[in-house]
Amino acid sequence: MLKKIFTVSLILMVVFTLGGCSETEKTTTEPSKTEQSTTEQTTTPESKYADGIYFAQEDGFTKGWKYVATIEVKDGKIVSAVWNGANQAGGADKITLSKAGKYGLVANGGAQAEWHEQAAKAGAYLVETQDPTKITYKDDEGHTDDIAGVSIHVVEFFDLAEKALANGPVGKGKYVDGAYYAEQEGYTKDFKYNASLTVINGNIVAADWNGVNINGGKDKDTLSADGEYGLVAKGGAQAEWHEQAAKAEAYLLKTQDPTAITYKDDQGHTDDIAGVSIHVIEFFDLAKEALDKGPIAEGPYKDGFYYAQEAEFNKGFKYMAHIAVKNGTIVGVDFNGIAEEAGAPDKDNFSKSGEYGLVAKGGAQAEWHEQATKSEAYLLTTQDPTKITYKDDAGHTDDIAGVSIHVIEFFTLAEQALAEAK
Repeated sequence: MLKKIFTVSLILMVVFTLGGCSETEKTTTEPSKTEQSTTEQTTTPESKYADGIYFAQEDGFTKGWKYVATIEVKDGKIVSAVWNGANQAGGADKITLSKAGKYGLVANGGAQAEWHEQAAKAGAYLVETQDPTKITYKDDEGHTDDIAGVSIHVVEFFDLAEKALANGPVGKGKYVDGAYYAEQEGYTKDFKYNASLTVINGNIVAADWNGVNINGGKDKDTLSADGEYGLVAKGGAQAEWHEQAAKAEAYLLKTQDPTAITYKDDQGHTDDIAGVSIHVIEFFDLAKEALDKGPIAEGPYKDGFYYAQEAEFNKGFKYMAHIAVKNGTIVGVDFNGIAEEAGAPDKDNFSKSGEYGLVAKGGAQAEWHEQATKSEAYLLTTQDPTKITYKDDAGHTDDIAGVSIHVIEFFTLAEQALAEAK
């Protein structure tokens, strides 16, 4: 009996011992749910950035350019970083110009790669490092040896990226990216105003208000900057025209809306912009028109204003052609005649007044200015002044419906003007 009791006790001791060992192993090899949670928190990195679109731009233009940075964050990580630039004159952004071969960093500057290619590498470096401060510069200009194949200064991009990320996500603006342009139909006191805009990440980042002269030569902005317009000296203004125009442009960049301005009279003066006494309605109306028309398609020409005129007057007028190119596309065309008589209206305005009388006096199907407008529209459509045929030596054509006047002068002058744009 005692032997049986001893045997049973021994068996129970073994069982308890084995059970205790099993529980101990379970405790040491399988952490509790609390311990598992703590372990996962220490091994899973926290998201550094909030998801969204980040954007920053420089405060002003340097050597005609202003840089911008657009960054996208998903799941807490930078997934794309784009470095771009806008020109002070509006028009195509720097990436677009570079891709089209019109910036010419390789051809003109002897660089190892075009600007957009190097900018893309800078963006890729930021995506890789996830930190805009993880870069070293070898000089005060902001060049670096950290990014293979990049010889341009990159400090602007990484400074803007740091600024954008610090400000937090802002999303995209309300406009479609691209170049925008609009110009007035006619001249007032020999000038015709135009507005050129650049949109990046949906934001207006560049806006240029300018005017071209019917006689060619310097545009109004340049004329004023060179001291030849003389708004202060001749008109007693508080600042020169180009300085006041710059303030109007800055106002649009701030408000992002050409309709967000009030006028105090019918001439279009405003009290909304400090230091501006000139009428500004032309600029804001043109900016709205440009934005309403939408972005300009990319074309083969160099951006700028191009001009040509005949050498001599004929029957009281000398023909001229003014061509505006933005984003490589012909966006503005003006065929007109300069009056030989001092102070007399140009042929366009002379016709609009009814004094030229092409219909009444010549039995034409439409007035001269109306037919000239159709000729301008034809060039805007074809984008090539050589794409027209003439049916006689006088230069009449059947290519443009509703036009019976000779147009060879216009298209010849347009070809001469655009020779510099190729």
